[in-house]
Amino acid sequence: MKLSVFILAAGLGVRLRPITDYIPKPLLPILGNPILQSILEKVSALPTHKIGINLHHKKELIENWIRQSAFNKKVELFPEDPSLGTGGALKNAEALLHTGTFLVYNSDIVSDIDLGKLLEFHLSSGNLLTLAVHDHTQFNNLVVDDKNLLRNVCKVKSIPLKPLKLLAFTGIAAYSPEFLRFLPAGFSSVIDAWLTVIKSGYKVGIFDVSGCSWSDTGTPASYASTVINELRQNGESVYIHPSIEICRHVELDGYVVVEKGVSLDKGVSLRNCILLPGSTPTIPPLPRRGKRGVYKNCIIGPGFKIDLHESEMLGSNSETDALLIGTGGSDRKYYRIKRNGTTEVLMQCSMSDPDFQRHLEYTQFFQKYSIPVPKLLHVETEKMSAMFEDLGDLSLYSYLKCPRKQEEIEEMYKRVIDILILMHTAVTEHITECPLLQNRVFDYEHLRWETSYFIERFVEGIRDIRLKNLSALNNEFHRLALNVDSFPKTVIHRDFQSQNIMIAKGEIPKVVDYQGARIGPPAYDVVSLLWDPYCRLEDDLRERLLDYYVKRLTNSPQSPFTKGGLRGITENEFRETLLPCRLQRHMQALGAYGFLSRIKGKKYFLKHVPEGLRLLKEDVSLARDKYPELYDLVMSL
Repeated sequence: MKLSVFILAAGLGVRLRPITDYIPKPLLPILGNPILQSILEKVSALPTHKIGINLHHKKELIENWIRQSAFNKKVELFPEDPSLGTGGALKNAEALLHTGTFLVYNSDIVSDIDLGKLLEFHLSSGNLLTLAVHDHTQFNNLVVDDKNLLRNVCKVKSIPLKPLKLLAFTGIAAYSPEFLRFLPAGFSSVIDAWLTVIKSGYKVGIFDVSGCSWSDTGTPASYASTVINELRQNGESVYIHPSIEICRHVELDGYVVVEKGVSLDKGVSLRNCILLPGSTPTIPPLPRRGKRGVYKNCIIGPGFKIDLHESEMLGSNSETDALLIGTGGSDRKYYRIKRNGTTEVLMQCSMSDPDFQRHLEYTQFFQKYSIPVPKLLHVETEKMSAMFEDLGDLSLYSYLKCPRKQEEIEEMYKRVIDILILMHTAVTEHITECPLLQNRVFDYEHLRWETSYFIERFVEGIRDIRLKNLSALNNEFHRLALNVDSFPKTVIHRDFQSQNIMIAKGEIPKVVDYQGARIGPPAYDVVSLLWDPYCRLEDDLRERLLDYYVKRLTNSPQSPFTKGGLRGITENEFRETLLPCRLQRHMQALGAYGFLSRIKGKKYFLKHVPEGLRLLKEDVSLARDKYPELYDLVMSL
């Protein structure tokens, strides 16, 4: 099949002004990549003969971008002056398109529609053209019959007589080359040509892609929601372009996107903001400053700011003002609720959630001994729900997305380690006050579960490796679990990593997701924080932070370290517990990434696999003599 692709990129983008006064629609960035790039990557995966693109508005910018891109040799440009419309554009490119089937793609569409399936359907359908459609109430205007053929195009919200139905065009369609003869020379609309085709007795069919991800970036609100949805799909809340050198003392919250070429003023506060190339959010000088350095729910460009409603950007429910938040692996649902001029977080658990009661009791216990966890405001046990203080959206993981000076990062980690020390000392000293926690021990059985989880969910589940002889490996897992289980134990969080540390207003770290806390070796928490696959620390920084933890713990009145080891462990003995805990933790993490991506469908966890595997390879290299079978397995992955 000789397939051509044509991308409609000449539009003025009137609805997007003032953005399109500076940036043409096809070059609107989504997390660093122009929409046009994602479209070109998508269509290039097909057996494409040639790609055509029409140009009109700000054509020089698009031409320059294509010239510097990897698609330069594959693309043929069709400048228009004046603009020829959606039909005229195709007629103008007839020399390119007449040789065989061609695909047309609007340049303001972001979707995961399977183009291969669309083409396959079109080629077997007998249609002159096939429109990719979906049920999208806001845009439903295609009148379709019970044979899935287009009958008319009407005003949105018209109600057709049964068996007719209304569907929406996605901006993507497959055409047979004979369609081109229905297009007049000069300016024309492709929709008029569709109707002419139908009147001439040819079939205009549909390919229903309802349920696929799709968004039209034609307005500031739809563009903003597309960008934020892309963040969510990636399991992120913050994107900072790699070109941004420093953002010291810049407050972030909610969803924040900072594109290339942005200058960030010291002290600026951003919440639910998209900063386009060339923008410079600033703080006015005193005495006019006030709250003018605080930017919320907006798109900022060079010399302009477009204010939006939070619901437009984030998709919150206008009836209840409830916004689903969080991108982690938990099955619990968290909602931000507006109440009395402030916000609270609703935790909704399933009726069978065994951690619900633990979460409530641990919260009160940890608060009593100064562990900074969100305040418990209200409980409805019969509904398995509870209201908590809103800590905002910025985790340590997202905080580190913004380039910061090494000393600033180190200071933040020290504050976090101070929390860990409290948990390992003062909280542990009073464990009898919390029987639910006192009786949950991170023991041999749990440790063996972790290593089995690693084999099942990562080695077999992700890497599709079937181990023929597990006995030798299981013997090593047995010895590893016995070793870790023998270490002196304190209260541990058990998942003390960067995504479970929130950075509240004033850059104050607080802890979440602590309902899995147990009695276990403190090194497991230290490893989770300092050898974290989510956030790679420089080796020298990690060593300084480890020294800080040990020295602070040694000087604590409740320290498990003493010079004579009377409390069960010396400093040197503690350091010897780190490597076995590293092995355990990193196998558990890789198993979790496998489970969450394959079983829970949260594929964004797969992006953390390379760093998790790198860390595990470091671990097994240091433990090769003790665990040779594990070394051979891990190094082969």
